[in-house]
Amino acid sequence: MDHALRLVLLLLLLVKVYPTSNAYDFERCERTVKQWASSSVHSDSKDGRILKDLLFFLHVPRTGGRTYFYCFLKKLYSSSLECPRSYDTLHFDPRKRNCRLLATHDDYSIMSKLPKERTSVVTLLRSPIERVFSAYEFSIEVAARFLVHPNITSALKTSVKLRLKKGVISTLDIWPWKYLVPWMMEDLFSRRDARKINGLPFTYGNDSYNMEEIVMPLQEFINHPVALDIIHNGATFQVAGLTNNSNKWEAHEVRHCVMAHQTLGKYVLEVAKKRLDDMLYVGLTEDHKKSATMFANLVGSQVISQLVASNPVTEAGNDTLTVEAQSENMTVGKLMETYETCVSKLRSSQSKRRVNSFKRISPANFTKEARLHVSEAVLKKITLLNALDVELYKHAQKIFIRQHHVMEQKLLDPDGPVG
Repeated sequence: MDHALRLVLLLLLLVKVYPTSNAYDFERCERTVKQWASSSVHSDSKDGRILKDLLFFLHVPRTGGRTYFYCFLKKLYSSSLECPRSYDTLHFDPRKRNCRLLATHDDYSIMSKLPKERTSVVTLLRSPIERVFSAYEFSIEVAARFLVHPNITSALKTSVKLRLKKGVISTLDIWPWKYLVPWMMEDLFSRRDARKINGLPFTYGNDSYNMEEIVMPLQEFINHPVALDIIHNGATFQVAGLTNNSNKWEAHEVRHCVMAHQTLGKYVLEVAKKRLDDMLYVGLTEDHKKSATMFANLVGSQVISQLVASNPVTEAGNDTLTVEAQSENMTVGKLMETYETCVSKLRSSQSKRRVNSFKRISPANFTKEARLHVSEAVLKKITLLNALDVELYKHAQKIFIRQHHVMEQKLLDPDGPVG
C-alpha cells in the first residue's frame, strides 16, 4: 500500500478513535471495559519465575528491545528455534510448531494465538518522557534518510522498492513506524519545499525541538492525533493488548471506549499491572546494566539449562543443528561477555546511522544537551498525556526491586528454588 494512502487511512481511522459521546456513551463503555478487564486479570501462571517452553519477548518500541533481541536472545536461540517472521513482521502466524522464541512489537493480545500455559513473557519498560522523546527522534531519523531524494514522490517509490526487495525488512513495515515514519517523511519534505520557495535566511535559535522551518516541533508532535493514537500511554496499551494493531478485534472496541472516556483508563492500567506481575522478567531501560545482569541470571541461565537439557535436533536448510552445540560451555558469565561486546558494536553502528541522518536536517540535532532547552510546559504536557504509563512505570520499578532480590538469592544459593 502506498504510504501516503496508508497515512490517509490512519487519519480516517482516528475519526473512530475519538468518537462522539453518542457513539460511545459512557455507561455502555463502562460495562464493556469492565467486562474486558474482569476476563483479563486471571493469572496465566502458578509459577511465573520458571521459564516455560516458549519465550515471548513483548517489545515495547524505543525501550532498547532491539539490543536484547540481537545481543541476548539471538545468542541463546538458534534461528531454527525462532517463531516464523518474528520481531520484524507483526501479526505472528503460528504456523511453525514447537518454536521456542517469539520476539515482536505485537501487543499482549497475541497471547490468544499462543499456548498460554506453556508461554513465558518478558518485556522492557522505559520512563514515559524518555520514550516519547525517543519515538519522536527515531521517526525523524528514519524519515530524514529519504531527504536525499528530490521530492516526496521519489522517496515513496524508493520505500516501496525496499519493501518489495526479497529478503529485506523495511522499518516502514514495522508497527508503529509504518504509520509514524511516512507521516514524518511527508512533513520533512513539506518544510524543505517551503524553505526553497521562501528563499529567505532563517534564524533557527538553539532549540532543536522547536525549529519549525526544518522539522515538526515536539509540541506539535505530541498534540497530533497520530501521536495521541499510537505514542501516548503506548506501553500500557501494548501490555494490556489494546494497541491499534491488536490481534483481537474485540479489543478495538475497548480501546475506543477508553479513548472516548479517559476515566476508564484505570481499568486498563490494572490489567497491565497484573500482566507485568505475571511476567518472567521486567527490565528497565534507564537501569540497563542492572537489567542486563538480571536478565542473564534470571532468564538466560534458564534458557541455557533448558535448551541443553532438551537438546532438540532441528533442520536449517541442509544443515542439522543442535542447541547443545550452540550452547556448549555457555555460562551466565560468558553470556554477559558476549552481550557487552555485541552492545558495543550495535551502539556504534546505530550512532553512525543516527549522525548521518541528522546531518540532513542540520542545524537541528537531537542530543541529551538539546533536551535541556525543551520547556517545562512541554514536559508537563507529555507527563499528562502519558498518565497511565507513568503509573505503570512506577509499578515496574517495584517489580524490578523484587526481581533484584530474587537474583541476589539465586547468586547466594544457585541450586535453590527460583524466587
